[in-house]
Amino acid sequence: MPQHSSTALLMIDVQESFRHRPSWREDDVAPFLERCNALIDGAGRAGIPIVRVLHTDVPAPASDPFSIESGLVRPLAELRDFDAALQLVKTRHSALVATSLPLWLHEHGIRRLIVAGIRTEQCCETTTRHASDEGWAVDFVSEATLTFEMRSPAGRTFSAADLRERTETVLAGRFATICSVSQALDRAATAEQR
Repeated sequence: MPQHSSTALLMIDVQESFRHRPSWREDDVAPFLERCNALIDGAGRAGIPIVRVLHTDVPAPASDPFSIESGLVRPLAELRDFDAALQLVKTRHSALVATSLPLWLHEHGIRRLIVAGIRTEQCCETTTRHASDEGWAVDFVSEATLTFEMRSPAGRTFSAADLRERTETVLAGRFATICSVSQALDRAATAEQR
């Protein structure tokens, strides 16, 4: 296990808040969590620090599942427990905006990010684009992201699979490398050998 890793795993918004939204589909969660838990386990074995990012809406009434007062801004119960190298709560889509994350990444010599979490096309994609523009290499593990069906302004319904494919298409080769869990962990290990 390396003493110091130049890669960090960002586990973005994998929180109970989403379970209390109408779009939540319990059937979609098991494969997503299996991939997230595999990523967490692999990062732990490789000495890759894991950053836990949670989202809150500010201001928001206590009835909003993304308000701190709701008590739901906490990890999904099925997510593997881990010792977060950093835990932060964000109020914007990008985890790099108005948080201590950029400073922490620089202070710890992090040059590569592995991105996973909820929602694929929203906070995960936005953080990925932002990180890439700021100079970090990003491995986007789409199989360890989750999103929900959406309707376009024109009335077309996009499935979660459609949205995942769209996100992969716009990120690949420009903002990130699209990876499976094993590929992301292998790429992190290769980066440490350089």
